[in-house]
Amino acid sequence: MQNTTDNNDKLAIVAYITLIGTLIAFFLNRDVRNPLVSFHVRQALGLWLLQFLLGYFIGAFDSWMISMSFWIFFIALFIYGIIGAVGKKMNEVPILGPFFQKLFSSIGE
Repeated sequence: MQNTTDNNDKLAIVAYITLIGTLIAFFLNRDVRNPLVSFHVRQALGLWLLQFLLGYFIGAFDSWMISMSFWIFFIALFIYGIIGAVGKKMNEVPILGPFFQKLFSSIGE
C-alpha cells in the first residue's frame, strides 16, 4: 500500500514533462502541499518559461550551431531536474535555480 506522499512525490517528476505537466503537478499539489513537489514545480516552471522566452529570440538566428547549443543547454537542465526529482532531492538547477526559487516563491507556500 502506497503512502499519499509517495504518490505526490511522483508529481515532482511530472512537473518536468511539458508545461502542461507542470500545471498538473501544481494543481494536484494544492490540497496536500508537498515541499518536494512545490520545489520542483518552481524549478520546472522557470525552465519552461525561460525556454519559451529565449527560444523565441534564438529562433531569429539562422544558425544551427546557436540553436543546437540552446537545446543542449536546456535538455541538460531538464535532465538535471528530473534526476533530482527521481532521487527526491531538492537540487536547484545550475545557474538559474536560485533565481527561480525566489521568483516563484509564492508557489507552494
